[in-house]
Amino acid sequence: MASPWTHTTVLLNEAVEALFSNTDNSPDAAANGPECYVDTTFGRGGHSRAILSRLSPTGRLVAFDKDPEALAEAAHIQDPRFAIRHQGFRHLGELPPRSATGVLMDLGISSPQVDNPARGFSFRHDGPLDMRMDPTRGESVAEWLAHAEADQISEVIRDYGEERFAGPIAKAIVARRQERGVPATTLELAQLVAGAVKTRESGQDPATRTFQAFRIFINAELEELSQALEASLDVLQPGGRLVVISFHSLEDRIVKQFIAQHSREEYDRRNPFALPKVMKLLARGRVKPSAEEVARNPRSRSAIMRVAQRTSA
Repeated sequence: MASPWTHTTVLLNEAVEALFSNTDNSPDAAANGPECYVDTTFGRGGHSRAILSRLSPTGRLVAFDKDPEALAEAAHIQDPRFAIRHQGFRHLGELPPRSATGVLMDLGISSPQVDNPARGFSFRHDGPLDMRMDPTRGESVAEWLAHAEADQISEVIRDYGEERFAGPIAKAIVARRQERGVPATTLELAQLVAGAVKTRESGQDPATRTFQAFRIFINAELEELSQALEASLDVLQPGGRLVVISFHSLEDRIVKQFIAQHSREEYDRRNPFALPKVMKLLARGRVKPSAEEVARNPRSRSAIMRVAQRTSA
């Protein structure tokens, strides 16, 4: 039976066009062999299917995803050019060096994960307090909250949710744990958070930042992003494209700083006669969804896509 939860791919055409707009026609680029693209977050396959539609007969597409539901969706793609790995994209570096013509990272969370109460991501629908991208591995949020100290909970909410009421929320969670146990469901946690947040941003649920923080922490999302970005420098061929779509400022800041760091020559001030470290990337632009896309899919409004190209260094 088909899933009742659907997903609309954000910046679909823009991302695929950026991947395939390789302007490096040098002999080195031609010598890299058949094209190979990497979709590091398969999700529900929107980007992957679009890439396959433009892939040459000899090309390859390798996808990654931790979510078993994403793997079930990927099983519907009967194309010998396609393969998927049940891994997070921190494992990108396991691909052969300089083997990828382009790498796409569509960060964040898919609509089916949010909309399905059983996954435990939503503060609007009651479900188990889980939030794992891969529910077969690691601790759920409820299991972590059962032993985490108040200071640790507060730090996670502050650093990953940028929530100014992190301290009161953490204290409320620990007090509840001591009295009646950890909140077992998403709505229980959302109500607890709402009671600790004194003022609310217009149009935003008071639990929004706390749920984001717990999701990012429990899945080590920012650490995985940093590892994958570094790995992309090894995996990309000269002239290959890196395309990253982020959905909140914490992700975008990491991507922006990474591209900026590797898009300039670095000089060693302690040794002015030493040759500079050559730049490894060329920044190729920043794209946001059009007004038409945001109107069709309001969840796309916070998306930012950054594009860079691997140099021959």
